[in-house]
Amino acid sequence: MSNEVLFDVDGHIAVITFNRPAKLNAVTPDMADAIVAAVRACNDSETIRCAIITGAGDRSFSAGSDIGELDSYDTPWQFRNRPDYCDAIRSLLKPSIAAVNGYAFGGGLETAMSCDIRIASDNARFAAPEIKLGWVGGGGMATYLAHAVGPSNAALMMMTGDPIPAEKAADWGLVSEVVSQADLLDRARAIAGVIASQAPIAAETAKLNLKAAFTMPLEQAIEYERDLQTICFATDDAAEGRAAFKEKRQPVFRRR
Repeated sequence: MSNEVLFDVDGHIAVITFNRPAKLNAVTPDMADAIVAAVRACNDSETIRCAIITGAGDRSFSAGSDIGELDSYDTPWQFRNRPDYCDAIRSLLKPSIAAVNGYAFGGGLETAMSCDIRIASDNARFAAPEIKLGWVGGGGMATYLAHAVGPSNAALMMMTGDPIPAEKAADWGLVSEVVSQADLLDRARAIAGVIASQAPIAAETAKLNLKAAFTMPLEQAIEYERDLQTICFATDDAAEGRAAFKEKRQPVFRRR
């Protein structure tokens, strides 16, 4: 792990922090490798049930890739095939929450959109500014923005590169909640705690189910959902949930 990417685990909750506040948490190739490693640790863990992704400091979640590092790639093809931190976040098997403080620009916005749930501090700002430098985002920008805010708003953001404030992001559906900066991590941990209290296999399956809803035709997605439901229903945790309901007690889920 790089000291510019922090990885902390408290009980069932992991926190991945981009820790380069002096550079607005812009991501270097070394940081991308560390993010890949942190995600792998989450996926391999039997105890982690939810991951929070955030940025250090009070100015920025992440300003995306460090522009000063991009000329280090010998060819555009090498750039195309670099380890991508947005791909890494999307490969998380556990539910994920983006706690967005300050700037979420470019790859930072793509990172946030790669998470399952997004909450923002009241000073957060969101932008797809790549067009101002002569290119477009490559970490899922168009697909995620179009699904999150609609095609017209996505076009407005991608074709102007101008930022939107947190309240507008909430109005457009880009984030679920806006809270004060002081309360951001506490709120993220509270949501993560609720998720971590649920049956882990069911929570991870819900993540797969939502992904299918975006990628499969309607009837196929419903059939897939029914298969996922059947798989969950056969787990020990589902039996525990039914028993706890009948016995009027809290269930104890064990990821089995």
